Amino acid sequence: MADPFYITTAINYPNGRPHIGHAYEAIATDAIARYQRMAGRDVRFQTGTDEHGLKMVQAARDRGIETRALADEMSGYFQEMAAKLNISFDRFIRTTDPDHYAASQALWQAMADAGDLYLDRYEGWYSVRDEAFYDEKELVEGEGGVKLSPQGTPVDWTAEETWFFRLSKYQQPLLDHYAANPDFIRPESRRNEVLRFVEGGLSDLSVSRTSFDWGVPVPGSPGHVMYVWVDALTNYLTGIGYPAMDGDLAAYWPANLHMIGKDIVRFHAVYWPAFLLSAKVALPKAIFGHGFVLARDGRKMSKSAGNVADPLALADAFGVDALRYFLLRDISFGQDGSYSAEAIVLRANADLANSFGNLAQRTLSQIFKNCDGRLPAIHGHSPADTALFALVDKTVRESMPHAFDDLALSQATEAWVQAVFACNAYVDDQAPWALRKTDPERMETVLATLYICIAQLAVAIAPVIPASSTRLLDAMGVDPALRTPTAIGTTWYPLLAQGEFRLDQPVPLFPRLDVPAEVAP
Repeated sequence: MADPFYITTAINYPNGRPHIGHAYEAIATDAIARYQRMAGRDVRFQTGTDEHGLKMVQAARDRGIETRALADEMSGYFQEMAAKLNISFDRFIRTTDPDHYAASQALWQAMADAGDLYLDRYEGWYSVRDEAFYDEKELVEGEGGVKLSPQGTPVDWTAEETWFFRLSKYQQPLLDHYAANPDFIRPESRRNEVLRFVEGGLSDLSVSRTSFDWGVPVPGSPGHVMYVWVDALTNYLTGIGYPAMDGDLAAYWPANLHMIGKDIVRFHAVYWPAFLLSAKVALPKAIFGHGFVLARDGRKMSKSAGNVADPLALADAFGVDALRYFLLRDISFGQDGSYSAEAIVLRANADLANSFGNLAQRTLSQIFKNCDGRLPAIHGHSPADTALFALVDKTVRESMPHAFDDLALSQATEAWVQAVFACNAYVDDQAPWALRKTDPERMETVLATLYICIAQLAVAIAPVIPASSTRLLDAMGVDPALRTPTAIGTTWYPLLAQGEFRLDQPVPLFPRLDVPAEVAP
């Protein structure tokens, strides 16, 4: 049986339409899920929308519509984004789904059975925008002495009856878990932030609200709904059948990887494992807090700054795979990175159109023209052929898999494009177009060598640019069963297809891009 691999994005808060940050997380997680499937893992990939909380209530009130209507509309936009960006999820979960209410209430009951919930009165600072409670010591001073959260968002003094979770009880168990599992929180900068926070002492956490009713009802406590982060985090269990401990949950839990933004690491690395410890459910294996996609000037995108990028408009303007490739190639995963229309165009033209696309186009065009579309024969190998095979083989079997396994996505694409450059240098050096009359057998061997290397590279980059990779491999007649890095190697060549398969006239894979005025920042 294939080794299971359960990966999740953070579920998106749909009080507004998707922005480029949502797309970045979805694309990165999708690339990892696709890589793991290609490596033979039994992958379960979940994404979705987090639809409860005061922010949703206020956003709906501002528009004069029911909160459920806002949730339905906005969740639809996120589903549209996932479809547009070719996100290969297994479940798109909504926290308004009936099975999610059942799972959240079951987790709540498990924490109650552990003696970790008690009723009291909460008085303290709350950020509606962050949906987070903050201690006085965490606040920062804004203009005019206004108190702000560590994220720079407004906070309000809140006082109401609430259920509390005994978070303080889990301070040492959490520290013990971090020490025993150094890769539980990644990258290291996020781990260090969490360690400092937990070592500074944990206060019990308010986990219900009575000031509004848009949320999962607290079992046996009329008038209380769960704090939005309690039910939001539970989604990772809902999607695999909790509270039933057999079936999908037994197969896929604990999750291999929660992919989240760096601004919500505390919720995932402190609150979530504490809830699970209380409920006696195994902890996830790893949490990765990626960075932000920033505007061209390095500022965080926001509606007030007028610099929010619409991922659907970007996909329409540049192409889905060009956008996917840029985000994973140009942003070092785990760090912040800047976006601009010019940067996307520059990267897509340089790596995809001019390098890989041109490599495929001129190789397949020569096979179509000089070999009547039939796959050329191999007539022995020269040292140059052997060297190229060795470089490409090492790239797709070692360098790229190691980078994907380490979540070093920009390094994976860098290794890939260096192999593409090597193939282009080989073409220029071997000049197969000049061999047609002087040495036709050598011409065939050169084209066959390139055909194999292009197939290997198309397979290896498929997690990043899946549609383009599939289109190229289909055009090349590569059997879908062979589309893994280990199936296509230097000894592989579809000899049986030589008399049966014929290339059609090749079509350019990546058109050259210009900067559309309507999406330029």
